[in-house]
Amino acid sequence: MPLDPQARAYLDEQAALAVPPLSELEPEQARASSEASAPGFVAFEEVESVEDAASGSVPLRIYRPAGAGPGALVWFHGGGWVVGSTETHDGFLRRLANRAGCAVVSVGYRLAPEHRFPAAVEDAWEAVRWAADRFGTVVVGGDSAGGTLAAVAALRARDAEIPIALQVLVYPITDHSFETASYEECAEGYGLTREGMRWFWEQYLDADADGSSPDASPLRAPDLGRVAPALVITAEYDPLRDEGEAYAGRLREAGVQVTARRYDGQIHGFFRMPAVFDVAVDAIDDTAAAIRAALLS
Repeated sequence: MPLDPQARAYLDEQAALAVPPLSELEPEQARASSEASAPGFVAFEEVESVEDAASGSVPLRIYRPAGAGPGALVWFHGGGWVVGSTETHDGFLRRLANRAGCAVVSVGYRLAPEHRFPAAVEDAWEAVRWAADRFGTVVVGGDSAGGTLAAVAALRARDAEIPIALQVLVYPITDHSFETASYEECAEGYGLTREGMRWFWEQYLDADADGSSPDASPLRAPDLGRVAPALVITAEYDPLRDEGEAYAGRLREAGVQVTARRYDGQIHGFFRMPAVFDVAVDAIDDTAAAIRAALLS
């Protein structure tokens, strides 16, 4: 379908502001830009409590909504492994916690290029084990690069026999490749670009060979069987669309229960921007319902 009018308006606004691509900035500048823009994406909501904690050296922020039910959602923020933080996702996760009705653990994993692969993966796994010890049943989730970390954590949890109720993968990066149809169709003009993704991968990896590891590219994992049920969300005008949908397909082939939702007309990043995109309101509500159901089943 055509690009959603709100997506077009957002892209036009960014073009008019002459906002430079993150790949043209130094990492610290890119992070500052990401932090500055985040509050405009979602209206601030109160939750019953917010607690900063840590598992070893991994910073965590725990949101508890009023009347929280059992279990917890462990969320890994997006940002190409280079930008993003517990702060950029604060408003979004407050909203998600209130609607899912459970505790949410936001993970401040180490960022590249100061801390290259597999630092983020190791931090993600540390956080999942910490949450499983304290909350019992957990859901893992993340957007973009955070979706990659959630997928890898779900695979590690399967191997460690730690039960995961659901994995929520929002336009995840699943393969170190730029050869899909969506990379061709959405190479530029829709926010996230092919060259931008190349830059993110260059910051993340020490060498191209690392990209073939299933811990970097879960689509290349030899066996996806017996992993947690999955909700996979993709956007039509997103270079990452096809690899996310390919991962959902491989999960299905392995006998995993999968719900795949493509949001037609939408661009990468829409999901955590309900103040900008009306469809994000419904997408967050639907995802929250899936999380709540998984934790109560």
